[in-house]
Amino acid sequence: MPSNWNRLPRVNHARVLEWPDRAAALPASAAPLLAQGSGRSHGDACLNAGGTLLLTGGMDRLIAFDRRTGVVECEAGMRVGDLLAWSVPQGWMLPVVPATQFVSLGGAVANDIHGRNHRVVGSFGRHVIGLELRRSDGERLWVGPKQQRELFAATVGGLGLTGLMTRIRLQMTPICNAFMLTERHRFPDLEAYWELNDRLGTDWPYGVAWIDCLARGSRLGRGVFLTGRHAPPQPASASLPRGRSRSRTVPFELPGWVLNRHGVRAFNQLYFRLGARPGPRLRHYERYLFPLDGLRDWNRIYGRRGFYRYQCVLPPDTARDGIRTLLRRIAASRQGACLALLKRFGHLHSPGLLSFPRPGVTLALDFTDQGSRTRSLFADLDDVVSAAGGALEPGQDARMSVTLFRRGFPNWERFAPFVDPAFSSSFWRRMNP
Repeated sequence: MPSNWNRLPRVNHARVLEWPDRAAALPASAAPLLAQGSGRSHGDACLNAGGTLLLTGGMDRLIAFDRRTGVVECEAGMRVGDLLAWSVPQGWMLPVVPATQFVSLGGAVANDIHGRNHRVVGSFGRHVIGLELRRSDGERLWVGPKQQRELFAATVGGLGLTGLMTRIRLQMTPICNAFMLTERHRFPDLEAYWELNDRLGTDWPYGVAWIDCLARGSRLGRGVFLTGRHAPPQPASASLPRGRSRSRTVPFELPGWVLNRHGVRAFNQLYFRLGARPGPRLRHYERYLFPLDGLRDWNRIYGRRGFYRYQCVLPPDTARDGIRTLLRRIAASRQGACLALLKRFGHLHSPGLLSFPRPGVTLALDFTDQGSRTRSLFADLDDVVSAAGGALEPGQDARMSVTLFRRGFPNWERFAPFVDPAFSSSFWRRMNP
């Protein structure tokens, strides 16, 4: 049964249909419809309990590419990594990529994804020239920044609720090769992170920080800042790094005790000690941009109960105090996040009515499911986010309240009329009880 990446919540769908043909009419169904690309969301935005799920992974063909301008048109089910494997050798890169190359392009639009370089290029939707949308009334509409602009704004970041995306036209960005210059900088506390981010931001378009969520006191917020930029042309005689020839696989679900606080603490200590690496290093783009893709099925590490992704964004004027408070409460709970990433968003406007990226700072955290303890911690974190005027990421959420959603996304009422009447999701029904 199709699921999401974090395996929470678990739902049953009335029907699951493979949908490889962009020209086919949508199925008649009394149950609501929802398209799912790769199922990499960390919540219920890609789930449709009791409804019909349309699996679009087979709708993955390249339609057209202009090598002179870098404009590419693909079917919506094509995955980021498959497009890059074809385009990078020709000198073109997607301007925005998520932390995994297994996301579909339709999913990238539906979640208006952000990358490590958001400060410079903004969100994914800013680079969409147009897309074809199949509505349940039979209409096939071409929407974009200049055509059907309001429907386009609802579709970008619209969580797949405005209809079935069938093809997408994108503007790629030119690169010299498949390599990136990267650096790793260890910082001892949260204040050092802000200083480091300000100092390195102009020279390194890509940047994200790993945070040790179990560190307390004077070490609160310590971590490793991972920066990158696309490499210049390399000499023909240079010894160049390779991409991944194959990935290792987690063969089975690990027992829950592996990621208890003692295991997380040991990992954090090791990662922090090995974090510093002086001077730039030449790396293949796969290894810098998609580090976890080297371990297939890594979600099995969290065991059969699955895990929660908690991702928030706080506005610039409250971010420093808010992030500090969040980290203090997480450390005090002793439920250290297994993965914690901190990143500054830029000021470029996101085009979607429900787009998550906005000016400020985003903190993404993965927690094992420890039942009521975890839910109690999240309620505590929600209070901090709400007081700071922040928001949670809908595409990564499995439990936020209706109140927090509507406060964080005040355009939801403008968005609602554009929802296709035949489409819905577990998330949308949860936000509209």
